Amino acid sequence: MPRGINLASKMEKQLPAELVNFMWFAGEIAHTRGERIYLVGGVVRDLLLGQANFDLDLVVEGNAIELAQQLKKLNRGKITTYPRFNTAKLQWDKWSVDLATARSETYDKPGTLPSVKPSSIDNDLSRRDFTINAMAIGLNPGYYGKLVDLYGGRNDLKHKLIRVLHEKSFTDDATRIWRGLRYEQRLDFHLERKTLKLLKRDIPMLDTISADRIRYELECILGEKYPEKVSRRAQELGVLAKLHPALKGNGWLAEKFEQARRLSSPEPPEVGLYLALLAYSLTNEETERLISHLRLPKSSAQTLRDSITLKSKLRLLATPGMSPSTIYRLLEGYSSPAMVANSLASESPAASQNIRLFLNKLKYIEISLTGNDLMRLGIAPGPHIREIIELLHQARLDGEITSKQDEVDLVKRWLD
Repeated sequence: MPRGINLASKMEKQLPAELVNFMWFAGEIAHTRGERIYLVGGVVRDLLLGQANFDLDLVVEGNAIELAQQLKKLNRGKITTYPRFNTAKLQWDKWSVDLATARSETYDKPGTLPSVKPSSIDNDLSRRDFTINAMAIGLNPGYYGKLVDLYGGRNDLKHKLIRVLHEKSFTDDATRIWRGLRYEQRLDFHLERKTLKLLKRDIPMLDTISADRIRYELECILGEKYPEKVSRRAQELGVLAKLHPALKGNGWLAEKFEQARRLSSPEPPEVGLYLALLAYSLTNEETERLISHLRLPKSSAQTLRDSITLKSKLRLLATPGMSPSTIYRLLEGYSSPAMVANSLASESPAASQNIRLFLNKLKYIEISLTGNDLMRLGIAPGPHIREIIELLHQARLDGEITSKQDEVDLVKRWLD
């Protein structure tokens, strides 16, 4: 193992004691098995940055599944194994640790998932996306806490640079383009000069990536604290247009994303809301192309379609003095993210207010009487039961009745 700085004290200071103890035991057990184990990836990067990250990724020069099965006995947790990839996930209490066998990768052709085979930590780190994610920390006795930094990741962290490991990085896997932009904006770093040149050169390689993998990268971006920073940078570099040429990462989007965060605080907005705002300017046909390009799941696709339909109703929703029951009829059945997107995007305060009224109050208003109750009151079975229920609901929405007894009295009046 190359000589380097020791991060043991940093690990103890920044990570919960339970995770530190787990890693120490993992190193001890791996040592008795004649294996070496390392903490790798994003958690190493964030340790050096002084940022919180409790998602542990461990790489074993040996058999990750067998080692995970022994470690499971320490905390009586749950183990999930993936024999095809020789990886395992350990879960106990609120913690989760991924263990993988060190491996090397070869790409048969650009954009496809690589062929993998067991290998060393050096080869495992060489397949990583960026230098800042290609560092490891030894956990074995005698090496515990020692940093393995073969590609200058620590120096790039110091100079706030996102740098690929080799010239074919984006060609092999163009999803790294999206990840590079995400890390650049999240960390407030810069793409290193040659890396930026390679990224621009390889933007067409995004066409080699499957819809599912592109969608996953987009979902990761929309899960960031400030996704609009990534979309703005993606537009600037010509990457956003690969999702759809009409998408914009502009000031309007940044403003709406910020409003969405204020509205949903303290929780982050749903990804579906961000997606609806991102696609808000698209036409019906353009939206269908985006849905197809990303192979969006049914719920996400429905949110985008609902958003377009609601956009066509905004003028009607802006009508002064509209009754609550009319608002309800206009908005019933549409997805919440689509409604929130339209309330934020609408230029009409009245339309936005009516959508918020539906979301905050009207959608929760129900009547007390059932179909059986109506029959007991003397209503003959048939389709008009549904009609009466709808009339009662309308009266409830409009505040004409407020209790179950009011409903009974109203039905009796109708029967007289």
